[in-house]
Amino acid sequence: MDQKLKVGILGGTGMVGQRFIALLENHPWFEVTTIAASPRSAGRTYEEAVDGRWKIDTPMPEAVKKLIVMNVNEVEAVAAQVDFVFSAVDMSKEEIKAIEEAYARTETPVVSNNSAHRWTPDVPMVVPEINPEHMKVIEFQKKRLGTTRGFVAVKPNCSIQSYAPALTAWKEFDPYEVVATTYQAISGAGKTFADWPEMEGNIIPYIGGEEEKSEKEPLRLWGEIADGVIVPAKSPVITCQCIRVPVLNGHTAAVFVKFGKKPAREQLIEKLVNFKGAPQELGLPSAPKQFIRYMEEENRPQVTADVDYERGMGISIGRLREDTVYDYKFVGLSHNTVRGAAGGAVLCAELLKAQGYIAAK
Repeated sequence: MDQKLKVGILGGTGMVGQRFIALLENHPWFEVTTIAASPRSAGRTYEEAVDGRWKIDTPMPEAVKKLIVMNVNEVEAVAAQVDFVFSAVDMSKEEIKAIEEAYARTETPVVSNNSAHRWTPDVPMVVPEINPEHMKVIEFQKKRLGTTRGFVAVKPNCSIQSYAPALTAWKEFDPYEVVATTYQAISGAGKTFADWPEMEGNIIPYIGGEEEKSEKEPLRLWGEIADGVIVPAKSPVITCQCIRVPVLNGHTAAVFVKFGKKPAREQLIEKLVNFKGAPQELGLPSAPKQFIRYMEEENRPQVTADVDYERGMGISIGRLREDTVYDYKFVGLSHNTVRGAAGGAVLCAELLKAQGYIAAK
């Protein structure tokens, strides 16, 4: 493209905001031109605002260091600077809903990492390889908001990326009952070990709200548009436990599945490795070439060896075997702040641009 789209990051000083900034460095389509955050950060350079709190394992991009952080609550002023925004604001759910819709009403598309709008009926919640057609609900949302180009789109919870893609690849075999336990990294709480030293050598068997999200959000991904809203699927039934573990990046899932049409193990593996979607077909810049890989080694996937597969945008599956109670069981791994958060949202924005929903103002 001749000119990159101008991007704003709402909540750009937090961990996910930082991840957006790192991932968008040298992006072929998008350029971060505006960073907005809380009033206490506003008016300072980005380098000053994040001083001592840069949590990403790559250096802060030079291009953003001297950007003056704007007040995220000054919606009109921020929106005037950009073609669209990514949202990673740290507010209450109701405040997030209000501010994201306020930006949308300025005719500024909002691609959000937040959970606030995941169950707003006319807001698409998308994993681009799984349900790109859900972006069509945006036309109904724009009628509600009274906009011509402004809307909100979201990505789902980070933990479901480690098992929902596999279940999607196996849809023709009718998975109808799923038990999943997720072992979730501390970066999912916006923390490092320096911030949260009590997590070293520790496990916490509770993450607020996470089990409900993990059980319900995949059903919305597999739903359909009817009468201008997303209607969630009714199957499979999913029950989940979510556990915080002493890992920096990478959510692992141990999953048990019952199938209506029991397949052979070889059929399941073939469906995983050949599964692809719109990002691969369109050649989107952040798309993994191989979305899901299957690992035959008995001790894989492992976080330290495998979390950065396909630059953190791919899913690793292993240990697929028959079970004595369920039909099959497997282990999945995804990068929670790349595919599960900022990277997933960047891929959504690329899809939205390719579909014509995001363009220069």
